[in-house]
Amino acid sequence: MRALRILLIIVVVLGGLFVIADRIAVNLAESKAADKLRTGEGLASEPSVNIKGFPFLTQVLGGSLDDVEIGIEDYEAKSGGDTIRIADLDAEMHGVKFDSSYSSATAESATGTARISYDELLKAVRKQDPAPVAPGVTAKIDGLAYGGGSKVKVLLAVKTPIGTVHPTVLSELQVKGGKVSARADSLPKVGAFDVAEGRVRAVTDFQQAIDDLPAGIELDKVEAVKDGLEITVKGSDLDLVG
Repeated sequence: MRALRILLIIVVVLGGLFVIADRIAVNLAESKAADKLRTGEGLASEPSVNIKGFPFLTQVLGGSLDDVEIGIEDYEAKSGGDTIRIADLDAEMHGVKFDSSYSSATAESATGTARISYDELLKAVRKQDPAPVAPGVTAKIDGLAYGGGSKVKVLLAVKTPIGTVHPTVLSELQVKGGKVSARADSLPKVGAFDVAEGRVRAVTDFQQAIDDLPAGIELDKVEAVKDGLEITVKGSDLDLVG
């Protein structure tokens, strides 16, 4: 019995040491991965990296990791020839495999979310000059806000010969052609002025590109929420930062 107790104690101690070594190894790997991601993507601050699954060391020996969570704040994505700031970008990489030198890695798939504020989106869509919608009448987007449900409220500035008015429209959002697309449910009336629907929609409706996301993930779905756009992202067969 004494020998059995000693054996059990040894097993418990060794198991504890293995857990400690495993956690030290995973923390070191997360730190190194975060640093590589920061430099590879040119990030202003270090992202968070969370390698899931236990034990970590046996996953490494097998050459793959089950899931890796990545969190990035203030990511500068491309928007046409400009940039657009993503306030929060969270992605979970599934089936991450790396080569024998640990210099590169791929992910079988990825899912995640990204959030863009209305002020940031407005900076992108507001750059267009006021467009003519009727003789002597021009219009431009002057504000964006939450419209309730899944709608975004688009505030317009319509300049007429007798003054400027600020009608609003509610627009439905969707991802179309890899871009965030907004289409007004109905168009505003501008007094007695005969405005052409096609010209008004050229102002109210817009498509905004959001490209160059980390590892090649892409837009999937978009929804309007109180503090901005909540975007679902996804990807497959992704080349991760080497």
